[in-house]
Amino acid sequence: MGGAVVDGGATFRIWAPRASAVYISGDFNSWRQDANSRLNPIGGGHWAIFIPGLRDGDQYLFYIDGVGSKGYKRDPRARQLTFQPAFPASNCMLRDPSRFPWHNTGYRTPPFSDLVIYQLHIGAFSPAAPDRAGKFLDVVQRLPHLAALGVNAIEPLPIQEYPTMFSLGYNGTDYYSPENDYGEADEARLQQYFNAVNALLQRSGQPPYPAIDVLRGSDSQLRALVDLCHVYGLAVIFDVVYNHAGGGFDGNSIWFLDRMPENNPNDSLYFTDHGWAGGQVFAFWNADVKQFLIDNAKLLYEEYRIDGLRYDEVSVMDHEGGWQTCQFMTDTLRYMKPEAVQIAEYWPVNAAVLNPTSIGGAGFDATWHSGLRDTIRPVIGQSSGGAFARVNMSAVADAIANAGLQNRWRAVQFIENHDIVRSGRAPRVPRLADSQNPRSWYARSRSRVALGLLLTAPGIPLLFMGQEILEDKQWDDAIGPNNLIWWDGLQADKSMADYLRFATDLITLRRRQPALRGEGCSIVHVHDDNRVLAFQRWVEGRGRDIMVIATLNEQTWYNYQIGFPGPGRWIEVFNSDVYDNFVNPIAVGNGGSVEASGGPLHGLSNSSWITIPANGFVVFARDAGD
Repeated sequence: MGGAVVDGGATFRIWAPRASAVYISGDFNSWRQDANSRLNPIGGGHWAIFIPGLRDGDQYLFYIDGVGSKGYKRDPRARQLTFQPAFPASNCMLRDPSRFPWHNTGYRTPPFSDLVIYQLHIGAFSPAAPDRAGKFLDVVQRLPHLAALGVNAIEPLPIQEYPTMFSLGYNGTDYYSPENDYGEADEARLQQYFNAVNALLQRSGQPPYPAIDVLRGSDSQLRALVDLCHVYGLAVIFDVVYNHAGGGFDGNSIWFLDRMPENNPNDSLYFTDHGWAGGQVFAFWNADVKQFLIDNAKLLYEEYRIDGLRYDEVSVMDHEGGWQTCQFMTDTLRYMKPEAVQIAEYWPVNAAVLNPTSIGGAGFDATWHSGLRDTIRPVIGQSSGGAFARVNMSAVADAIANAGLQNRWRAVQFIENHDIVRSGRAPRVPRLADSQNPRSWYARSRSRVALGLLLTAPGIPLLFMGQEILEDKQWDDAIGPNNLIWWDGLQADKSMADYLRFATDLITLRRRQPALRGEGCSIVHVHDDNRVLAFQRWVEGRGRDIMVIATLNEQTWYNYQIGFPGPGRWIEVFNSDVYDNFVNPIAVGNGGSVEASGGPLHGLSNSSWITIPANGFVVFARDAGD
């Protein structure tokens, strides 16, 4: 379907069941509509033609003669649109994806339970200048930072073409075309990117791209981002919006593609008359619409080699009759690439989205989950009320203990994401921790506890861009200096550099301790008045026990007795207090280990008297010799 480069030319296919005639026009025929450019009906409302002599880069549009009007329409499956100052004036471009020179690194997607996901917005993550949107190739230049941080997957917000100047990406209109604002068309700037990307490849022991032509076009630059992610050991999970498209449809868009009269929104071919988030809900009942969405996902797998998808608002798809579409899609993609993760967003959380399609489920691997978001953020806010404020640690304990899913790892947990900390919404964690001074000890220490709970609790953790460096500003898709990540703070603000070291070492701890990625979890002790929470993690059938003890008390706890699941020496493998003014010269802890020599407590066979640093947490691992 769509325009495709083949031997000797290009084929064009389009679904326009109520059109009386369809033509293909472009530079190759001086944009004429005549007998030589008229597509042939091939059944089922589909039209097709072969045009000899066409090649990669040639421009085209369909011209559709319908009941309500006639005129140009962009190919709904165009792989690339031309760069145009006025978006609706864009043409479609033929692209040959086989021309991209992928690096063969032997990269393999991590097991789902091992994922640590980093969510980012291409335009706002790391723009080269504060007055223009960031590019795919700007993200490439931050990959060494992300790899050193230890995350192993990035999740960009939607990258499909959208009509507005700035966007979160959830109003896409051209689903097969990457957003041109995220691509670089200026030749001088592209040369600089080309040199920088090749330098990264060479430093990674990989051959450079042979010529700048490799990076021409936003689609090629997106492929380069995925390619370099794999070079750096990072999976790429695309965020896709299959519940609705638009708004902001223009006359050349998919809206009323076969040009029926526009007085009835339900006649728009691809859409129902139901609106969502400013756009229109897809007509999931229609087999061709289902196939359009499934083919889009397949193309992302095949032509961009991604490692999974995060599906926006599956709950809307379900409510609008799209459950079967989800089933067909997850089954198809799992057959194609079983190691690629499929993550649903469904509110309120619905365990049925994770059930196999064979028993009526939607077949997703994991689902976004609100458990830690809705409990950790409140306790951080409560603790900012002072030493005598009530802090509901029990709610955090309940969220850690039970996500209500068949497997604990299936919950994608977070305390910041693109929706929560947008401009005008909730504060980022450092400002939640101390609204007056997001760099105070209170803000730093409470932020460490928040991230520590996220990364030691069960589930797949998701970090939002800047969270790893204590960024306290809300973000916005309308790019500006007041809502961009302050990367220079890593040199100018020691608290940010210290927090990055903390986050890096914490992710390393998660990677080195299989219990933190496993299914075993039990709450050992929770005390709201003391603001203390302790829980045990282990590997089912193997042990490898871990004890995590956290407090949001503003005073250090000395000789606090906690139950332990066995006697002997327990090594203090992590202490958050070390990272305040790293290396903290007055850090309090347990001298590297404790002895679980006390009697039974908290339902466990042994106990120990430990030190818990103020607004801090410690992690113990059973001595390998025991």
